[in-house]
Amino acid sequence: MIGHIFTLKQLEALVWVADLGSFRKAAAHLNTTQPNISARIAGLETTLGTILMQRDAGSVRLTEKGEEIVQAARRVLRQSEDLITIAERPDLMQDRLRLGVTELIAGTWLHPYLRKLKETYPGISVELTVDLSRNLDRALNSHTLDLTIQTAPFALPVSGTIALGDYLYGWVADPTIAAALPGKQTVADLTAFNVLTHARHTQSFVELTEHADTTGIAKARFVPSSSLSSCLQMAVEGMGVALVPLAMAERDIAAGRLVVIDADWMAKPLQVAARFHADKVAGYVAQAAQIALQIAETYRT
Repeated sequence: MIGHIFTLKQLEALVWVADLGSFRKAAAHLNTTQPNISARIAGLETTLGTILMQRDAGSVRLTEKGEEIVQAARRVLRQSEDLITIAERPDLMQDRLRLGVTELIAGTWLHPYLRKLKETYPGISVELTVDLSRNLDRALNSHTLDLTIQTAPFALPVSGTIALGDYLYGWVADPTIAAALPGKQTVADLTAFNVLTHARHTQSFVELTEHADTTGIAKARFVPSSSLSSCLQMAVEGMGVALVPLAMAERDIAAGRLVVIDADWMAKPLQVAARFHADKVAGYVAQAAQIALQIAETYRT
C-alpha cells in the first residue's frame, strides 16, 4: 500500500519548506524541529529516488522534479482533507491558522469571527497578527500568513480574494468640539482643531492631503497615527476631530462620547477583502474566508 511508502507528514514538510524557503521556518510552522523536517524530506527523497531540493548557503531551491512533486503533494494533502469534509468531521482538523487583520477588523467583528471559527474548527488554533494593510500584504506574499482580512489597495494579486464590503468614513469629535462646529463644515473649518487621521501612507490620509493641496488648506494640524484606536481615543478626550471608519466609532457615538460632524468632503469608503493563496493553502483556509464573509455581512456599516 502507498501508505507504507511515504507519509502525509513528509508531504507537509515538503510543501512548507517550498513555500517558506527554509527548513527552520517550516519546522516552526509545523511545531517540530529542523532535524525532524530534514529527516522527513530526506526520507521522501530516498523513497522516491530523486533529489527534491538544492540546499545552498542556507537557501532552498526546488529541483525541476521537486517542483512537480510539490504540486502533486498539495493535491494529496487537499484530497486527504476532503475525507474529513465528506465525513462531516471538521473537529478532526488539527492545524494552525496564521491570520492577519487590520485594526478596522480588530475593532469591529474580529471576536465574533474568532468564536465562529472555533465552533466550526475546534482543533484549529489561530495565530493572530494585527497590522497595517501593506504589512499584511508583504506577509501574505511571503507565506508567513495564511489568510488576511485587509483593506485595499493591495500591492500584489493573490489567487483567492473574497470581497467583504465597503466601510464608510466619518468625521467625529467629542460633544464640546462638535458644539463649536454646527452645520456643514469644510475641512478648512475642521483645522481649527487637530485633525486626527490614520497613517501617512494610508488611503484616507493620501486622499485628505490631496484634497488639502487642491483647495489650499494648511496641513500643519494634520496628525497622522498608525493606530486608529488611538485616533478614536484622542477624539473622545477632546484632542481633535478624527477621520475614521464609522464602524469603529459606533459604540462611542451610541454612548454620546463622540458626535458625527457634517463635512463637505469625505474619504472614499474602505474596501475590505479576505485574501489567501487558493492554489496553496489547505481547504479550511478558504472556508475560513467564507466564514469571514458571513460575519462581515452582519457587522458591516
